[in-house]
Amino acid sequence: MNEAYVLDYVRTARGRGSTVGGLHPLSALDLVTGLQRALVGRTGLDPRTVEDVVIGCASQVGEQGGNLARTAVLLAGWGDEVPGVTVNRFCASGLEAVAQVAARVRVGELSLAVAGGVESTSRVPMFSDRAPLWTDAEVVAATGSVHMGVAADLNATIDGFSRSDLDAYALESHHKAAAANRAGAFSRSLIPLGGLDRDEQVRPQVSREALSALTPAFAAVGADGQDALALSSRAWPERIEHGHTVGTSPSVADGAALLLIGDARAARRLGITPRARIVSSSVVAHDPVTMLTAGQDAMVTAMRRAAIRPGEVDVFEFAESFAALCLRLRRDLGAGPDRLNLCGGTLAAGHALGATGAIMVGECVENLERSSGRLGVAGVSGAGGLGAALVVSRML
Repeated sequence: MNEAYVLDYVRTARGRGSTVGGLHPLSALDLVTGLQRALVGRTGLDPRTVEDVVIGCASQVGEQGGNLARTAVLLAGWGDEVPGVTVNRFCASGLEAVAQVAARVRVGELSLAVAGGVESTSRVPMFSDRAPLWTDAEVVAATGSVHMGVAADLNATIDGFSRSDLDAYALESHHKAAAANRAGAFSRSLIPLGGLDRDEQVRPQVSREALSALTPAFAAVGADGQDALALSSRAWPERIEHGHTVGTSPSVADGAALLLIGDARAARRLGITPRARIVSSSVVAHDPVTMLTAGQDAMVTAMRRAAIRPGEVDVFEFAESFAALCLRLRRDLGAGPDRLNLCGGTLAAGHALGATGAIMVGECVENLERSSGRLGVAGVSGAGGLGAALVVSRML
C-alpha cells in the first residue's frame, strides 16, 4: 500500500457571492485554470505527468456544467491526455475530490493527481440546478429534506444553544479571520486572481452589538411549513427556536482551491518535500432533517479509522455551516478555540460550496505547519444529511 501525500496547495481568495464581488468577473473555469497555471509555475510541474484532475462542484449547470474539470484541463493547456472529472457531494464536494484521489494513490492506481473544488455563486447561484431535492414539493415532503437554516435552528434548539452562544461563536470566527489576514497567514497558498488578495467578506470591526441586532433569518421559512416538516417525525422538541441570523450563517462566496497529491515516487521526481500525509477519510449520511450533524460524525469515523482520539488532534478544521454545529463539535470533541478553525472559518470568509472542502483540507495542513502540530482533521456537513472528513499528518 502506497502513502498519499499533499505536495502543494493553492487557493483563490473567497470573493463575495454577488455581482459586486471581487471574483464575479471571473468564471469558475477562470478560477480553476488560474490555479492550475499557478501550480505549474511554483512547482515546475509538467502537466502531462498528472494522471487525473478531480474537481468538486455543487451546482453543475451552465458555466459550471459539462464536466468542468476536463474543460479546465484543456483550457489550461495541460494536454489532451490528462483526464478530468467533476464530482458532487454538495458542500463536501471539494473534500470528496481530495479523498477520492488519495484513495486511488494509496492503492497504486495514481502516482500524481490534482484534486480540489470550485464554485462561482455570483454567476451560478445556489440551487440553479433546480434539483427535485430543492424544488419538487412531493420529493421534499417524501424525503423530509428541510431547509438547511431550519435544520440549523432545530439542532440549536435540541442542543440548548442560545442566541447569545451563536453570536459569540460568529464573533470569534471573524476576529480570528481578521487576525490571520493581518498576519499574512495565507500568503503561501493564496493566489490573487482578479486582483483579489484577501477573503473579501471578513469584517474585522464586527461587534457583539451588531450581531445581536440582527433578526432571525429562518423564522419565516419555518412558519411556511418547514418547521412542521422538521418536527413531524419527532416528539421533542415541540417547537423550534429560531436563533440563527445572517451573521451566524455562512454567506455564499466565489472561490476555488487545488491540491497536488502524489506518492513518494512523484514527490522525488518533482523534487518536492511532502507537506502532509493523508491518513484516512470517511463519508457518512444522516437523516435529511437534523442533517448538519453528519460532518462531525464523519470526523469521528475518520479518526477511528486512523486509530486516533480527539485529544490527540492538534487542529480541527470544520466548515462553519451555521454556528450551532461548531458549538456542538467543540462541546463533544473538546475542540476549544486553540484547536478549532485557527484562522476563522466560513462564517467569516464565506462558503464557496464546491471549493470549501478542499479549502478545509489545505487550511488544516497550513494550520498544522503554523502551530507545529502533527495531526489534523478536516470535516464538512452537506445538504441531504451528508458528511465527509479526512485526517492528515504533517510531515515532521
